[in-house]
Amino acid sequence: MLTHRSWVRHRGDSYERLELLGDAVLQLVVTAELMRRHGQASEGDVAWMRQGIVSRETCARVAQAAGLPGRMQTFAPASASGSDVEGNESVAAALTEAVIGGGYLDLGLEAVEVAVLAAFAEPLSEAVPGRRDAKTTLQELAQADGRVLRYELVSAEGPAHRRRFTSHVLLDDVVVGRGVGASKQASQQQAAAAYLAESTSEDDAHQT
Repeated sequence: MLTHRSWVRHRGDSYERLELLGDAVLQLVVTAELMRRHGQASEGDVAWMRQGIVSRETCARVAQAAGLPGRMQTFAPASASGSDVEGNESVAAALTEAVIGGGYLDLGLEAVEVAVLAAFAEPLSEAVPGRRDAKTTLQELAQADGRVLRYELVSAEGPAHRRRFTSHVLLDDVVVGRGVGASKQASQQQAAAAYLAESTSEDDAHQT
């Protein structure tokens, strides 16, 4: 279950098949829970909320909290590189889905549902109908104003298992926000959030 594809001769012997199954189970459990919690939410709102909850970044955080990358490293062959696991957000996220897939096969949906709802409790509680993540919100605003939005990676520092990424968000090639996070995606979200927060503060100041 916790075997990287580079450690085996046949990819079918790695975690990838269970990852595929786990992704489907995770989507099912999260969708059902969101519909239960938000009975009046539209299909679009449920889809947006689910997207944030089952994202690679969120799944990677769940994997780190459960110690899955470390467990995977214990199964690594002597010749394996630590970079296959350490600090790799994609691998960490895949491990979460693989464990969910394996749990579904061994324990069934009911037991896995309980575990998923516990592991994803925080992002589930933060999901609000109509609320978009910072990058999506900024993208929609930029498109409405006809402005060009892009992100720029400024730096990536620290050891593989504790990388810190810094990104700028630019509108019409002007830096308008800066963010730091454990992944490039996270730093971009923080940069977008920083700009939106500053813009909101300026708008409030103009109205008073």
